[in-house]
Amino acid sequence: PSAMILRVGDMRPRPQETRLMDMNRRQFFRVSGAGLAASSLVALGFSPTAALAETRNFKLSRATETRNTCPYCSVGCGIIMYSLGDKAKNVTSSIIHIEGDPDHPVNRGTLCPKGAGLLDFVHSPNRLKWPEIREPGSTEWKRVSWDEAMDRLVKLMKADRDANFQATTADGKPVNRWLTTGM
Repeated sequence: PSAMILRVGDMRPRPQETRLMDMNRRQFFRVSGAGLAASSLVALGFSPTAALAETRNFKLSRATETRNTCPYCSVGCGIIMYSLGDKAKNVTSSIIHIEGDPDHPVNRGTLCPKGAGLLDFVHSPNRLKWPEIREPGSTEWKRVSWDEAMDRLVKLMKADRDANFQATTADGKPVNRWLTTGM
């Protein structure tokens, strides 16, 4: 137990202060000199390699940078996608990081929460990677080829344009309107 001291007028007992380190001038110079010598040796390269922190490569240093537009809304924010892969003919590259494009005039490098979550969108197991068609009256989706989907889309858009295109107004001014489709 530590010794207790009572002061006159103060009835609270306080522990007696103990010195943590009793060091004279000569010991101070010895400790300082040893620290200086050790740090000098480390600076000259004489140090155990296990004690040094290992440097890591920057994760985007060997990635391919691709600029694109965020697919979520009609604002059109610019994004930069970083992917790993050697761009060989039969190799699929993998997207490892997505960030806002600082050179894009719309968003200037910022992304909304949906845009910031694009990497999860890209790697989602529920993401469609091929076109599917549900025929009228059917409850099942059928996978089709890209060519078949584009041919069907073009045929349906052309039929709608032919049926609803307005070339001129009632007083004869040319307007070229296609009112049933917004693009």
